[in-house]
Amino acid sequence: MNPAGLLPYVLPIVIGLCVVLLLSLVPTRHRRPLNALGIAGAGGVYFSGGGLDAWELPFGALMLYVAYRGLTSWTYIGIGWLLHTAWDVVHHLKGNPILPFAHDSSLGCAICDPVIALWCLRGGPPLRELVRGRRTPPERALT
Repeated sequence: MNPAGLLPYVLPIVIGLCVVLLLSLVPTRHRRPLNALGIAGAGGVYFSGGGLDAWELPFGALMLYVAYRGLTSWTYIGIGWLLHTAWDVVHHLKGNPILPFAHDSSLGCAICDPVIALWCLRGGPPLRELVRGRRTPPERALT
């Protein structure tokens, strides 16, 4: 296989790692609420495309609920990114990409989102803990 043929699969992983890196630099007290806002926004990115017709609305409502719960729980934020991954796969298979001008954009998003989800399911640790491989207990992270 041509190495350039791997680019559509490797680049989303790199993008996911860059997102995690940038988010891990956000101060602890702002990191989880910012990620919850990201989940709320991710729930509505397909609204204008309407690829799944009226099903876009209940999915958006579900993501809004998950984002609300994510204000106090990293687990819900991780679940939100995994839900968005599944929605991306459905849109990719249906041929209704997140970016209408980029055919495989939903596939790329479906590859990128689990990278972010794994970081969130680990509690969204800051960069220094990512590098050291340690995790601050959630109680200490909130102070």
